[in-house]
Amino acid sequence: MKKKAPTKQGAAADATPAASSPAAPSPTSAAGGAEAQTDLAPVVGSNLRRLRTRRGLSLERLAQISGVSRAMLGQIELGQSAPTINVLWKIARALEVTFSALISARTQSGALVLRSGESKILTSKDRSFSSRALFPFDEPRRVEFYELRLSGGAVENADGHPPGTSENLVVTAGTVEIDVAGDTHKLDTGDSILFEADSPHAYRNVGRTEAVMYLVMTYAEEIG
Repeated sequence: MKKKAPTKQGAAADATPAASSPAAPSPTSAAGGAEAQTDLAPVVGSNLRRLRTRRGLSLERLAQISGVSRAMLGQIELGQSAPTINVLWKIARALEVTFSALISARTQSGALVLRSGESKILTSKDRSFSSRALFPFDEPRRVEFYELRLSGGAVENADGHPPGTSENLVVTAGTVEIDVAGDTHKLDTGDSILFEADSPHAYRNVGRTEAVMYLVMTYAEEIG
């Protein structure tokens, strides 16, 4: 997923203000997607503060190892900004936790239906890439399931995930190229790929229409 090389950037450049209404591509309405993303701000803020302090890291130190500015980290912890998916991946990698450890809101156990209209959607800064979690935000987990959407002609670069992480991806609409380990793999509708995701990789939509993919992310062990 969706991360460029870590660089220190201003909070305004990489975080979506919690009060804004981004029109992320999704099966639901744009307003519903924006509301869901906004709802994540306090959850991410609380989790970030807990995970950072548990590791004895100051905001300054976390900024150094993640490449996310101290100002942005502070805004996220206060629930004032909903970070982009790129920023969340940088933070998760720096804290050595799963992605879901940052976005999970612990709730009671039991079966849970995830309604399309209540989807939690994260986007890239330019909104060309979106990721919809297809698992409950009840607790951090070793296996995560996502719906990915990539605009025509768009490219989404991803930093390497923690060692031992694998991605199993299937394309359900469009044609996508996956760059990994120095090789490029072209996937048409119905094709799938499994690869080790602990090195930088990229998703490229070579068509003119939106591509849709489903991704199963598996971590080497329970972390976070």
